[in-house]
Amino acid sequence: MTMPNDNRDLATLLDTFDAKLAQLGNADEDTRKDLKSDVLQHAAAILASDGGPQALYERVAQYESAGVFAHSDWGRPAILQPALAVRSLRQGDAVLTAMEALSELRLLAVARGDYRHRGITAERARNFLTQVMALNLDLLSGTLSEADRERPDQLGVAVQALYHYQLEHMGYESILDSLVAEVWRILAQRPIQVDDVRQMVIQIATCLYDPAIESTSGNDDARRLVESLFAPSPGCAEDPGVAVYAERLQAMDYEALTTEALGFARAMHDTGLASVYHAVLLRHLRGLPDGSGDALIPIALGLSQTGQDALLCYRQLVHTLIDETVFVETAQAIYGLALLLERGVLFSTPVAAGLWRQIGLKLSPATEDNIRMVCGEAQPPRVFLLAGVLGLLGQPLGVGQGNNPTCQSVIGLSMWADNDPDYLLQLVTWAARDDEVLTRFEGEPISSKGLAAGLAKEAPLDVDPVSLVLVPHLDRLYIEMGRLCGERDNDLHRWINPEFYGWWVGQGFAVVADPKTGAIGDHAGFVRHFYACYHPYYNGNVPVIHSQPAGIAVTDSAARYVGRHAIAILRVALDPDGDMRVYFFNPNNDSGQDWGQGIVTTTEGHGELPGEASLPFAEFASRLFVYHYDPLEHGNADRVSDEELERIVTLAYDSWGKEFDVE
Repeated sequence: MTMPNDNRDLATLLDTFDAKLAQLGNADEDTRKDLKSDVLQHAAAILASDGGPQALYERVAQYESAGVFAHSDWGRPAILQPALAVRSLRQGDAVLTAMEALSELRLLAVARGDYRHRGITAERARNFLTQVMALNLDLLSGTLSEADRERPDQLGVAVQALYHYQLEHMGYESILDSLVAEVWRILAQRPIQVDDVRQMVIQIATCLYDPAIESTSGNDDARRLVESLFAPSPGCAEDPGVAVYAERLQAMDYEALTTEALGFARAMHDTGLASVYHAVLLRHLRGLPDGSGDALIPIALGLSQTGQDALLCYRQLVHTLIDETVFVETAQAIYGLALLLERGVLFSTPVAAGLWRQIGLKLSPATEDNIRMVCGEAQPPRVFLLAGVLGLLGQPLGVGQGNNPTCQSVIGLSMWADNDPDYLLQLVTWAARDDEVLTRFEGEPISSKGLAAGLAKEAPLDVDPVSLVLVPHLDRLYIEMGRLCGERDNDLHRWINPEFYGWWVGQGFAVVADPKTGAIGDHAGFVRHFYACYHPYYNGNVPVIHSQPAGIAVTDSAARYVGRHAIAILRVALDPDGDMRVYFFNPNNDSGQDWGQGIVTTTEGHGELPGEASLPFAEFASRLFVYHYDPLEHGNADRVSDEELERIVTLAYDSWGKEFDVE
């Protein structure tokens, strides 16, 4: 099908578009595919017309209700990924580009409060669009690239029109500052996956150093980001390229190499990003004769006394990990290795042995194919997987769910990396080598081999290497445990979680609503017991020893119920202002969320460690749906005030509780 005639005026295009939308809304399945394609072809032509983006923006509700996004990833906006959106916009055909453009106009309407979508909050919509704009900053110059100019059917013009429309409505004058702040906000959570962030920093660098683009040239935060990747040390201050930098290292004496090592360590720990030049330096230090560069490795990693002790105790292992894992393509593994040493993980003997096994692990053909498909062929698949293992062991709270709907599995990866890393290494070995993971449920052995797909019907492709290999197996096992439960008189998570995650999960279990009827019974009693189990003022000041899985009722920024979601309670403590807060792990890639009623989860500024989200205790309790506890530990529930309970229950009933029956 060819594009509609672009010479027709906008009114004619819109009349035809509206008519096609009406047909699509009433079409049967046999004709929907062709009609949808026709609608999207017209949308692309409208987008390239003067006033086209505004006209499509005004029709967000119509094309949403007509089913333009039905039965596609765009129908679930919360799972969309900025990097994929950029490819759809800049490289897709007319249909794909128009689909992405309509989706982003819809998200703009959500972000501005002009349209409500149950699948995504206004804050998340704004964050998504900000990241997409970060990856398209080259369009700020107003001059289309050769690739954009050569796109058929004026698609390059259409995308530029969309981008400038978004900038106009989201604040053109402060876009760079907003993007820099967004990058720092993401990096404060220290994610394992940083490819999108790297691309955003590259685009910020383009803005800073392109004379054709007016930018905030004095933005120190922007320069710190750019320099952390491209100029973290004197030897690569002008971003000379890895080949030139490698030659320069050959001529440096010990003092100069020390300066280089200090610069890399400072930049890496400042941002959480490892430069490709850092990998070149470490490999150079390892290649110096007679091990003369070994003394600089702990400096280059930025290790404290704890990390240095771990390196000295396991010197051969650490050096082998550098030799086998640290390359330009896997430079981020340097940060994982540094934090692994800082955590003292290697002082657990099985972990060191497990890493030696991982180094020499022979991957199955299926595992190798999956890793190549996602990570490419610049290094062997085993290198990418080993780099992923270092990242996860170093940053247990940095693993994200991405577009994978299996939050329980991701919580498992985080818990095991933190509490039981040798078990995680065993799981990775089974999955990567044998295409199988073994476990037990109530004494019955279970194998992931041969089980049908669980919640993730397709293998996740936008996740870290460990998740790529392991999550499909965990997903199937979790669902199989649910099947083995059969009919029971409570929420099935009560029995699954202790078997799935580990012995440390509390055997006690509380759920706010009846699993069969959905009716909420004694909500105040549910909250009172939570205080007695977790709040230090009511549980005898007993801290959270091991992270505990829990379930929350997620709401959007208007406090409307979105759905249930699995998180892990990490600790409960006073924040710097003296307020008691719950610090928790949210397996989404971004833990900063607005849940309405003034309840905003924070990721920094309130005593959070990197990767943690937090809320004041009462606000967290207002969204709590299920939790585990130790039935042999009894707090003092009677001391919890009725006024506090009433406030929490009211917050719940005025938000997500509206969707449930109250007994």
